[in-house]
Amino acid sequence: MTARFASTLALLALFAAVAATAQTQQVYRYVDPEGRVVYSDKPPPPNARDAQAKRIGQNTIETSDLSYSEVMAQERFPVTLYTFGCGTVCDTASALLNKRGVPHTVVDVGQSDGADKLKRLTGGLDAPALQVGDQYSTGFNESRWQNLLDDAGYPKTPAPRTAPVGRAPAPPPEAAPATQTVTPPQTATPPQTGGYPQ
Repeated sequence: MTARFASTLALLALFAAVAATAQTQQVYRYVDPEGRVVYSDKPPPPNARDAQAKRIGQNTIETSDLSYSEVMAQERFPVTLYTFGCGTVCDTASALLNKRGVPHTVVDVGQSDGADKLKRLTGGLDAPALQVGDQYSTGFNESRWQNLLDDAGYPKTPAPRTAPVGRAPAPPPEAAPATQTVTPPQTATPPQTGGYPQ
């Protein structure tokens, strides 16, 4: 066994021990000489009575970016948007849900299984359609759709942004191609039309 392999094994064993320690911790319970019950992560002294070793799990708190009302609405009244490439009407319907930050499933009725789902729900093929729990509305009608979402308990505005505003991270670099195409440099700069410099 080489020295490098042995050091790698030792390092892996150390990581495993640290991971195991992070998940559970040894705690001792004992009664001290004055009769007080003590909980400690240090072993009890020799004069302690009723010493017990206990293992406790990691203390974690689950958090969510969604508000409580949004989580409850999503569980009780899931939202499905039935749409297809119908242009402005379908885009506006989708934008309404996105503007409110409503989590939803999109079903494309241009596909045969999507059309079947919409027909089973409404008995027809009128789209866009919005399903909120057991309720649905065919054809885009903003006030009717807003009322369905309000009645289900969805917030009127999306949750505040928790991530910093800025550019998205750059994609990982790809392997260089075997051959590269060289583009000749441009000789003229296109005119700027105003706004920020390009």
